[in-house]
Order: sequence, then structure tokens, then C-alpha cells
Amino acid sequence: MRPLKKLSKPSGTGHRFLWPVFFRWLPISLLAVAALAQTASEKPGVDVRRVGARLACLCGCKDSVATCSMLECGRSKPAKERIARMQTLGYADKQIVDAFIRDDGPAIYLAEPNAWGWIVPYALVGVGLVVIWLFLKKYRKPKPLAEIGPMEVDDPALEKYKDQIERDLANME
Repeated sequence: MRPLKKLSKPSGTGHRFLWPVFFRWLPISLLAVAALAQTASEKPGVDVRRVGARLACLCGCKDSVATCSMLECGRSKPAKERIARMQTLGYADKQIVDAFIRDDGPAIYLAEPNAWGWIVPYALVGVGLVVIWLFLKKYRKPKPLAEIGPMEVDDPALEKYKDQIERDLANME
């Protein structure tokens, strides 16, 4: 039986600097792959999120079961698992929501957003823009136009005062 060769670094000048970098990044890469694989298996499917969006999470946060952001939430994860099991058994979305309402009470139900939920924010932005426009229209002072030139006076009474001013200015010089 031949003795095993000792693992040695590759020879050559190009590999001399890459070998330590490879062993430095290898554990980090393996940890990243393991972490991503673990979180991918915990992510709920689109169907579970669709039903979970209609159910409030009862852990104390104000989110839905689908969007609960508390770490290690004791209500969201079991609810998602229950939704997934019920969907695999062939239950419709309404039947799943009704089962949760029956078990946890009507406080768990989150109604779908209606037209007011979409219209009100945009309407308020429009009202705000109108108020700003009216404010600017009322309090903005227009700048005098310099390119109009001297103003011509048609009133004879004003013409008399203009002549008087011209004479007074001439006497001052």
C-alpha cells in the first residue's frame, strides 16, 4: 500500500496568492449558502400569503399573518402552516378564512381594501396641491415688468402735476 501524499499548495507564481484567499472565503460562502437554503424553505408560497393577507396576526403587532415581521412569532408561523395544510386538502380561500374566524373570532378578519382605500390618498394630495396653488396665487406679489417702458398719462390733471414735478426738478439742479 502506498502512503498518501501530503496536501500541498499548488506550485507556480499565479496560484501562490489565490490559495489563501480561497480558504479564507470558503467558510463564508458555505455559511451564506446554508443560510439562504434555510430561509428559502421557510418562505410561504403565494397562495399562503394571499390567504394570510386576509387574517390579522394576533401576536400583538398590527400586521397580517402574511406580513408579520416579529422574530419567532408564535402565531404567524403556525397559521401559515395551517393555511398550507388546508390548501393541500383542497379548501377554498373563503373556507380557510371562515375556519380561522370560527376558531379565533371575528377580530382576526382583515377586509379587502375597497375603493376608498385607493382614492382617499390621491384625493388628499390633489386637495393639498389646490390649497398650495390658492395660497401662492393670493400672496405672491408679481414683479414689475421693466420692458414695458415709461407709462403714458392720459389724464390732463395728472399731466399738470407731471409738469410741476419737472419744473421742481429743474430748479434743484
